[in-house]
Amino acid sequence: MLNTVAPDSENPQYKLPSETDSSPRMTVFCDLDGPIVDVSDRYYTTYQQGLTDTQAAYRTRGINLNLQILSKQQFWQMKQNRVPDTEIAKSSGLWGEEIHIFLGCVSRIVNQPDLLHLDRIQPGVQWAIALLHSRGVRLILVTLRPRNQAVQLLQNYGLARLFTSIRGTQMSDAAYHNYTALKTELLAEVAEEFESSLGSAWMIGDTEADILAGQALGIPTIAVTCGIRSRHQLQKHQPNFILSDLIIAVHHLLGLAQQVILD
Repeated sequence: MLNTVAPDSENPQYKLPSETDSSPRMTVFCDLDGPIVDVSDRYYTTYQQGLTDTQAAYRTRGINLNLQILSKQQFWQMKQNRVPDTEIAKSSGLWGEEIHIFLGCVSRIVNQPDLLHLDRIQPGVQWAIALLHSRGVRLILVTLRPRNQAVQLLQNYGLARLFTSIRGTQMSDAAYHNYTALKTELLAEVAEEFESSLGSAWMIGDTEADILAGQALGIPTIAVTCGIRSRHQLQKHQPNFILSDLIIAVHHLLGLAQQVILD
């Protein structure tokens, strides 16, 4: 379902290149986690392992914690609604120092290689990315994950070759903490690099970091609800459009462009 926050479909800057069009082609900046990859299993497993490690730490002191483990649905709903990890810990029966130990465990293990296999490509993403590429749209990945992880994951699904550029960080836990300033810095760097041939551009993401980064650079944004933020949370930051997933976002972009071409 489409939720239009600030309709821009009449603006000619959103035109896709046709065979006879010599104008700069459209560029789509896209986040990895959320629009392309489902990280919910990994994050939930990290939460469970964090509780297990915290319990083990206290058992060495002869203390048995009375944990109340959330279901995956409960956990993910809290994450989508931006409930802080400290509150998630409290809801799981932790208090005081126990919470600090739990948070440390989570930060330490969330991006460990032995958990990354839990990530899954979102349904239809391979088709959507291939369609954009076939239409001459330049695809640039901007992720807070370490770049080598992003490249490896995309290569596993045969998608890395479809991206003009893949940008990431050197921080193992940056994606989990979703640093807005860092996402803005990354997007600014790559946008400056391609500025001379940027043409029209869009930013697609699933969090406030993606929306705010795009807005800071004057790039229109599409927020998707298949990731780690709910529609309600995304609406607070007023992206140009809120859509369900990358497939719908691609159809929307191509539809806008086709409408401009026909007009």
